[in-house]
Amino acid sequence: MGEAIGQSLPIAVGVMVSPMPIVAVVLMLVSARARSNGVAFVLGWIVGIAVVGSVVLLLVGDTAGGDDGATPVWVGLLKLVLGLGLLLLAVKQWRGRPGSDVAPVVPKWMAAIETFSPVKAFGLAFLLGGINPKNLLLVVAGATAIANATDARGDQFVALAVFTVVASVGVILPVVIYFVMGDRAARLLEGMRAWMLANNAVIMCVLLLVLGTKVIGDAISILV
Repeated sequence: MGEAIGQSLPIAVGVMVSPMPIVAVVLMLVSARARSNGVAFVLGWIVGIAVVGSVVLLLVGDTAGGDDGATPVWVGLLKLVLGLGLLLLAVKQWRGRPGSDVAPVVPKWMAAIETFSPVKAFGLAFLLGGINPKNLLLVVAGATAIANATDARGDQFVALAVFTVVASVGVILPVVIYFVMGDRAARLLEGMRAWMLANNAVIMCVLLLVLGTKVIGDAISILV
């Protein structure tokens, strides 16, 4: 189990520091329903990651390790595809980054966040956590790494739970800050939101580049 956690941990950190979900939860915390929406967003994020990760483990968990202890070729090919996908997303992020004198482009859905109900907050977080292309690739890569590291179902799901918790720290932290500091947290959260939004493209580009390279390296070690 330790190997499964260790292999998936860097990918979980990549999910954790994704700027857009952090910006989204901060916007929830300055809305009229800050407490309920903030909690709903965190729950939706956790469920989204856990569901996708669980599906991957159920699909590949018994076969990723191989019957003879050797990693099957298809696992290496899957990791290669995932790694290349992450690198392509890194290139897209870099090419789409705003200039130094241009304000960051805010997604249209963010403009409506302040009017969200807890149900919509949960749904948005579920989509961002599990279905968003960047997160989907990362969660699939993390779950595949877990399945490749251990054949034991129990250990796989414990490792997935650790992966999910680590991947959720980025959205949990602003909510904890809000509940501890209340209205005094507004300035701190606004600073966090502005910095994340301004540096979103660069942060994601570096993360995707590093993690994509790691996953491709894992694939090469299996295939060669």
